[in-house]
Amino acid sequence: MNKAPGLLLAVCFLSLCITGSVLAGGYAPQKVVYHINYDNPKQQAGALRNIQNHINAVGAENLQLRVVLHGNGLTLLLEPDALERLKKFKHANATDLMTAKVDGLKSQGVEFKVCANTIKGRKVDLESDLYNVSETDIVPSGVAEVAKLQAEGYTYIKP
Repeated sequence: MNKAPGLLLAVCFLSLCITGSVLAGGYAPQKVVYHINYDNPKQQAGALRNIQNHINAVGAENLQLRVVLHGNGLTLLLEPDALERLKKFKHANATDLMTAKVDGLKSQGVEFKVCANTIKGRKVDLESDLYNVSETDIVPSGVAEVAKLQAEGYTYIKP
C-alpha cells in the first residue's frame, strides 16, 4: 500500500496551517487592559495608536481589549466645552480627531471603562461632559477594575 498520497496530504495541510498562522501574526487570543490615568494629549494619542497597532497585529476577533480611564485619564473623553466648568482638569482632549479614533476602536470591539469615583469626585456630568460614554461604561473604581481584569487573566499595559 502506497502511503505517499496520505503523507503528501498531511504535509500540505500542515504547511497551510503554518502559513495561515504566520499571516495572522501567529498570536493566540489575548485579553488585555490598557490603563490611562494621565492627561497628556500626545501620550493619549500614542496610547490609541498602540491599541490600533495591537488590533492590527492580533486581529479584533482574537482580542478582548479594555481601556480603563480614571483620574486625569478622563480627559481623553472630556468634551472641550466642559473644561471651563471643570477646573480640576487641565485638558479636554475629546477633539474631532481623538473621538474619531475612539469610535474606530469601539467599532472593533474595544471597551472604554470610566471610573465612577472620578466622575463623582470631579463633578463630571456624564451626559454633557464626556464623549460617547453611557452608564454601561461606568465602573465603580478605575484601579479596582484594572485589578479585577488582571485577576481574570487580562494582561496589563500602561502606554
